[in-house]
This record gives sequence, C-alpha cells and structure tokens, in this order.
Amino acid sequence: MRMLAVLPEALTLTLRPQSRLDFIDITALLYKQAPAFLQTYRYGLYYSYHTTAGYPEQRLCERLGYRREALEAFFQTFQHLFPPEAGYRHDRLELRQELSEIQRRQEPRNADAHLTFIGAGLLPGAVYRHLPGKPVYFVDLDGVYEGHMRTRTTTVVGFNRAELLARQHFPLPMPCHRIASVNLCDSTLGFWEALQSWLRTYPVSYGRLDLMLPAEETHAALTVNEYETLLMRHDLAEVLRNPFRFMAQTGLHALQNPHAVPAKVLNYAKYDLLRLTNELIDKLHLQESLLERVLNKFLALSAARFLRMKRSVTLLIGPNDQGQPSLHRGRYQTPILIQWERAPHDRRIVEARLYQFR
Repeated sequence: MRMLAVLPEALTLTLRPQSRLDFIDITALLYKQAPAFLQTYRYGLYYSYHTTAGYPEQRLCERLGYRREALEAFFQTFQHLFPPEAGYRHDRLELRQELSEIQRRQEPRNADAHLTFIGAGLLPGAVYRHLPGKPVYFVDLDGVYEGHMRTRTTTVVGFNRAELLARQHFPLPMPCHRIASVNLCDSTLGFWEALQSWLRTYPVSYGRLDLMLPAEETHAALTVNEYETLLMRHDLAEVLRNPFRFMAQTGLHALQNPHAVPAKVLNYAKYDLLRLTNELIDKLHLQESLLERVLNKFLALSAARFLRMKRSVTLLIGPNDQGQPSLHRGRYQTPILIQWERAPHDRRIVEARLYQFR
C-alpha cells in the first residue's frame, strides 16, 4: 500500500528578543507549537521578514558545533568592526528626507546592525536539514532599542523534497563606479518586473526563489536589506573601501580581542591581521593614518574574502491573501546587488532558480 505524500506546511511564529544581540532557538518553539513538525519534514525553509535579523547558513552552524556561545562570538566579532554610534550617515536622521518629523523621533540609529547583517552574511531565508537535537537560531542584531523589545516574525516551511522547476538568467546594467550597490526592485532597472512575469508562468504553492551570481561574476555579492540611500551609497561603500573604517573611527582600542574565532574553522586569515594590528599599535604606538595605509595594502584583496558577503539569497514563495503564489518579503526587504570592482562592459548577470517544495 502506497503512503500518501505529505504536503509542505507553513508555520509563522512571533518572537520577542530579550537583548539587542539575541539568539532564539526556533526548533524549541516548534516543538511546543507543533511537536511532530520536525519529525514529519526532513527540511525547513526558515524565513525572516527583517533587515537586522535573520538566519546563519547551516554550514556555518555545523562548523561551530551548533553552539550558541560560538555563534555569539562570531557575530560579536563583526560588531567590533561595526560598532554603534560610529558616525554612520544612515544614523544622521536629520539627513533622512524620507522620514517625517515623528519618524525621526522614533527611528532607531542602527546602521551598525544593518552592516553586521550584510558583512557577516546573515540570510533572510535559509534551508536547514533537520537533525535531531540540533537547533536553528534566529539571530537578532537589533532586538532591543532604547529599552523597547521589538516584535519579530518568522515563517518556517517544512518540506521533504525541493524540485527545480526552472532557471533564468537576467542581464543587468551596472553603474560605471567601481564600488556600487543596485536596488534590484528599482523600476527603472526592469529586473523585478521581468522576474515577476517569469514567475507567473510557474504556479507554485510553496517553494523558494534563489537569486545567485554565476561563477564568472566576480567581485560582487547579493544581500537582502533596506535600500536606504545613505546606508547603501555611503556607509556600505566605506566598508567596501576599508572594512576597518568604522572600527578605527571609534578608537583603536576596539581592535582588542575579537573573541579569537578559530581561523582553521572559519578560514579567516585576516582575524590574525586584527590581532597582529592590535599588538603593533600597543608596541609601536602607530598613528591612525599610518595604520590605515598599512591596512589598505592588505585590504586590496577581495572584500568577500574578509567579509562573509554572499553570492546568493533565498526568497520564500507561498500563497498570498488571495491564495495566489507570491514572493514573500518584509516591508523593508530589498534584494541588492553589490560590487567592489567595476563589471566588464558595465553589466552583470543574475541567475534565478525556482524550486517547488514537495
């Protein structure tokens, strides 16, 4: 007798982080809300609707032994690179013309959380293979602001198989600038409209859309975040020119002990550079200007080798309020293409892959 196939199932959870940097074990909440969920589905697409909170990829969690303290040390290292109140343009609310006076009084100064999200390679959507006793952590980088605990939302779609339905390549014109970020939803680009039209030809109940850069597209990355002009065109550009830019601005003491994340595990040789630089500052009393000249020689290497910027992002596809398949995104979530070297012929290719969950 053939067993009936189990259809994918979506669960949406409301979360209340307890600290600015918080790690919430979603599997523990799933056990309480739907005890059979993790046993029924081999895989889950975990999706966050926020630009300062998301999921680390499972491969990183495996390397860190799924230990919360190791993940905390990992993200705190990037918080050393992007400390709060480091002179970010995004945080100069008087320059944010899109904000009303009321919004300026309420808007959080959280550029550091956005940059940590991007630089540490946090994802809005991540596929996890369910393993007994292994947690899936929702990582919040800005969970509490001025004593106020935020309310977060995440959706988990359980499935047992993902079927590749289609793939498509989209050529995109790029700015002639060496360092640039492109809002992929900008109507003048035409990409998002073309993508939506392509997706409508493949009715999907639950699934995922992967946006990715082909192997030949180098010196570039993809992320999903808030496309705010000052954040993208100034703060992020400064990071791509020199990832230590904002750390240096808050004082060279910020280089102390970046929690010694194992370079062998994470393959980050430049953490050794951080420790070495700290020793040089203490022993030789280097001036900041000299330090920056030395660091710039090291940072001539690809920014992606130091930061964990990703070459692909995953978006959730599920039914909308009318029951029609739709891309699910948070209010401020925008797919963004970033480059730190000029593209050949000022054009790049983004590949889209559409998967149906079974």
